[in-house]
Amino acid sequence: MLIYIHGLNSSSLSFKANRLRERLAPHAVVAVDYPAHRPADAVAALEDFFSDLLGQRQGIEPAVIGSSMGGFYGQYLARRFRFSHLFMINPALAPWSLFREHVGETMTTADGERYRISEALIESTRAYGVDQPCDGTPTTLFLERGDEVIDARIAERIYAGCGRLMVWDGGDHAFQHLDEAIETVREHLDRRVG
Repeated sequence: MLIYIHGLNSSSLSFKANRLRERLAPHAVVAVDYPAHRPADAVAALEDFFSDLLGQRQGIEPAVIGSSMGGFYGQYLARRFRFSHLFMINPALAPWSLFREHVGETMTTADGERYRISEALIESTRAYGVDQPCDGTPTTLFLERGDEVIDARIAERIYAGCGRLMVWDGGDHAFQHLDEAIETVREHLDRRVG
């Protein structure tokens, strides 16, 4: 089983979520909706989701893939729940520095909710950062150096000694190498079944 955690302003019906479902069949892919733009609520909703999932299916260790802010939250949750593997696509591992230039801007989520980027919102992400990611959590990062939103070098530096890094030149924040990443995820899921 693979759980997909979407990024900021996205949803469980995004292109990536649908592509994962399509390309990874017959493996189950569950995409969860949560308020990515409200950090405390986001973490509470995701913790509830994983608590319910793991409570209903004793012994299951799902693989998790998070995109952008979904990678940020996935990294945090991987220290609270047992995942067979954490995959991250262009993760926003330091959102407190990423959003500084957007203070005061209004954004809209996939379901139409409008919100403003404030200093308080940015600072509230710090509570969910992971200082020591090299703790044995199996992790693969899919990064594109052409990402115009997130500097891939941040994730490369943080996970240099403890994660599998798959890095492509070019690309963008939408992530152009999704099909290649999906094949890596499929290998993991196939091994778990076989």
